[in-house]
Amino acid sequence: MHVHVNAAVSADGKLSSRQREQIAISGDEDFARMETIRAEADAVVVGVGTVLTDDPSLERHDESIGSEPPARVVADSRGRTPTDADILAGDRPTYLLVSAAAPEQRRRALERAGATVVVAGEDRVDLPEAFDELTTHGVSHLMVEGGGELIFSLFADELVDELTVYVGSMIIGGRGAPTLADGDGFVDEFPTLKLRDVSRLDDGVVLAYDA
Repeated sequence: MHVHVNAAVSADGKLSSRQREQIAISGDEDFARMETIRAEADAVVVGVGTVLTDDPSLERHDESIGSEPPARVVADSRGRTPTDADILAGDRPTYLLVSAAAPEQRRRALERAGATVVVAGEDRVDLPEAFDELTTHGVSHLMVEGGGELIFSLFADELVDELTVYVGSMIIGGRGAPTLADGDGFVDEFPTLKLRDVSRLDDGVVLAYDA
C-alpha cells in the first residue's frame, strides 16, 4: 500500500490552535491540490481526534474530477466515533480501525451505523495489521489527512511513503497546539525524508518529500 500524508501547517508548524478548532491555513489553490490527491486515493484516513473535533465528512467537493470518491477510514482504538458522525453518512464505505480494547457493544453500534469495523491490536490499533486488512478491501493508495497523533504513529511504524506539506504564512503558537507529528516524539533514530520538490502556492509553499 502507498501511504501519502498530506497536511497544511502554519509557519511555526501548527495544524491548528491550542483550542483545536479548524483554521484556514491555505487557500483555494492548495484546496484544489488536496482534491487532486484525494481523487488519486482509494481511501482517506483520519484519526478519531479529528472526527471528534471537526466531524469531517471527507467528501470530495470537486465533482469534475472523474474518479470514484475514496472510501473513508478512521483510526479509533477505543471505538469512540459517534454513530451519527458525518464520516458514517452516505453510501461510501467507511472503515473503523479499532483495537481489541474497543467494547463489543460499541463495535456493534458502529456496524449498525454503517461502518465496517476492522479489529487489529490489543490496546491500540496495530496499524500495519489494519492496513494489511484494508488492502483486502481494494485499498492500494491511502491518503492521510491527520491529525498529528496518527501521523506520528505512521512514521513510527515506518508506513509513510510520501509527505506533502503546505506551509502557510501565519503564526499560531501555543505549547498545546497540535503539530504535524505529535504522539510521544522521537528521541533517537529520527525518520529522515528526501525533499523532492518545492513550489509556491497561494501565499505559502508546498514541500514534497519521499519517505
